[in-house]
Amino acid sequence: MSANEPILPQGAGYGVVVGIGLFFSAFMVVLTAIQARYTGFSPKSSEEFNSASRSVKPGLIASGIVSAWTWAATLLQSSAVAYKDGISGPWWYGAGATVQVLLFAQLAAKLKLNAPHAHTWLEIVAARWGTVAHFVFMFFGLATNIIVSSMLILGGSATVNALTGMNTIAACFLIPLGVAIYVVVGGMRATLLCDYTHTSVLFAIIFVFIFTVYATSPKIGSFSAMHDLLAKASAEQPVAGNAGGSYLTIRSKNGLIFGVINVIGNFATVFQDQAYWQRAIASRPATCVKAYLLGGLAWFAIPFMFSTTLGLAAVALRGDPDMRILSAADVSAGLPAPAAAAAILGKGGAAALLVVLFLAVTSATSAELIAVSSILTYDVYKKYFNPTATEEQILRVSHAMVALFAIVMGFLGLIFFYIGISMGWLYEFMGVVLGSAVVPIAMCVTWRKANKWGCIIGAIAGFCMGVMAWLVTTSALNGGELTVTTTGGDLEMLAGNLASIGVGGIVTIVVSTIWPENFDFEATRAINRPGNSQEVEKHLEPSREGSVDEKKRDSTEVSIEPMSEEAAAAEEERELDPVALNKAFRLAAWASVVLTLVMLIIIPFPLFFAQTVYGVGGLTAWVVIGMIWAFCSAIAVVLYPLYESRQALFMITRGIIKDIFAKRSGKFVHSEKPLSA
Repeated sequence: MSANEPILPQGAGYGVVVGIGLFFSAFMVVLTAIQARYTGFSPKSSEEFNSASRSVKPGLIASGIVSAWTWAATLLQSSAVAYKDGISGPWWYGAGATVQVLLFAQLAAKLKLNAPHAHTWLEIVAARWGTVAHFVFMFFGLATNIIVSSMLILGGSATVNALTGMNTIAACFLIPLGVAIYVVVGGMRATLLCDYTHTSVLFAIIFVFIFTVYATSPKIGSFSAMHDLLAKASAEQPVAGNAGGSYLTIRSKNGLIFGVINVIGNFATVFQDQAYWQRAIASRPATCVKAYLLGGLAWFAIPFMFSTTLGLAAVALRGDPDMRILSAADVSAGLPAPAAAAAILGKGGAAALLVVLFLAVTSATSAELIAVSSILTYDVYKKYFNPTATEEQILRVSHAMVALFAIVMGFLGLIFFYIGISMGWLYEFMGVVLGSAVVPIAMCVTWRKANKWGCIIGAIAGFCMGVMAWLVTTSALNGGELTVTTTGGDLEMLAGNLASIGVGGIVTIVVSTIWPENFDFEATRAINRPGNSQEVEKHLEPSREGSVDEKKRDSTEVSIEPMSEEAAAAEEERELDPVALNKAFRLAAWASVVLTLVMLIIIPFPLFFAQTVYGVGGLTAWVVIGMIWAFCSAIAVVLYPLYESRQALFMITRGIIKDIFAKRSGKFVHSEKPLSA
């Protein structure tokens, strides 16, 4: 890459994008067939397709959270921040995007308590506040999905183009295509299983990069060599705002500014993205809090160690003949990581980076596809066009919406590419337009006193003030010049982010305090409650008849449902016990708040104010702690899901063996103990 030429042939790009996409589509077909035959779960049910029958165990949910939260930006933008600001960048990126998942554990607990049968968070808004609020917050929800999807496609296509020369337009459309195929085939549960595969490969490749850079690479190969190269880079090109101009300090003004922007923007994309609510919905009520706490802590290690490895390596290797010369536009596009991977490991490194990025993009894309499909199906089609939609109609529309949004994602990437908007610009901008709805949405689900009009006005006013503050600050700091470059500055984005979430939160809380409501959440608990309406009864009747018929069948035939209706009702009543769910909420509140304080205040600020420039020992300790965290994370989301599903894996293995030696004898039947995947 010495002449900035793609290190891999164009065919490699098409091979990865098309080949891996089709591989996972085929893999999903096999998974779907196995789960339908040997576990009784079938995506032919809309409830199973969209929410995995609300029965997934915490380890797999945690793995799915890690996969869904690992965007292109997780790998690329985190490394770009490390490239610009030094070792503070990985911490502010990782911590600034972890606390939202930890705090979301509180919303997950309240979701199970206050709306246990909802399919989307917007259904809760509609049931509590009506149509006007539903439309207002649907704007914010879909805007979140649009911005996140655009970042995924922009980051993925830019990296594929840089490494292989693959046409950017082709990448924009081909990346979501393969994902759409396997989402349509497998639904939510099989998508989570595919996410688990992605997460496993992701950690394996990250460990390859870590040990290559810090142990075996002839270009770096040790902590002391990395320290010396970073110290040299600091002397040659000091970092403005860093203590001593060094890359080896947590005292970074720009790093802190980015940290604030990162925290605000990611509150918006977690609290308003149906993908995270979807995983809470799919989770078993008794363990949803555990899943989010585990997933959040496990995810931190990915951006922290990836950027501490490749982001810092890109700085250390400046001037190396194999290292790509990076312009400001390249850094904004997230190219320091691909450049470092190629410089250290040549074509092998470029190929590994391409694969890991593609897996990150596709797993997050699958989450966005099924999230948007759920909103368009339940909050648009079923609510406003066909309230009496049948099971078959809902499933058909869900499939169609997945395909539609996959096409829309391609056009979004194309539009932003041609107007010159990069992934990095979008990443910092998202809090400006989305931050205002964070507090109103959280209050809707958790606070009985939240005032309808206070929340609606807070969201709208915060949006307007955020955009206004962003543009006014840009104009004031750049002599009235408003361009993509000037509007993307750190201080400009900081002003917009702070105004958006601040005004939205203040208006919501002040109005709700002066004119409090006294909502008892009974209306939200009634959403989609079995037996709650004639419509639900009508939809349930065929499955009830099917359950009776199944018991009369020969034991070699499969049941439609993984457990009888009576057993499911008893299990649901046990897991939705209000006392247990309130206890889970208190655990989530204490754990998430304490961890948030530790990650955003207790650890970084003493290090920031100390203004220490670290020597070899300090850098070594920083990286080794990250390595230990990464190993613990891999155990939590790669090995633990296998352990907790050991009985289900045994059942599937037994069923396959039975089928091999006695045809049609291995199918799941009701008499067997039902298991969650």
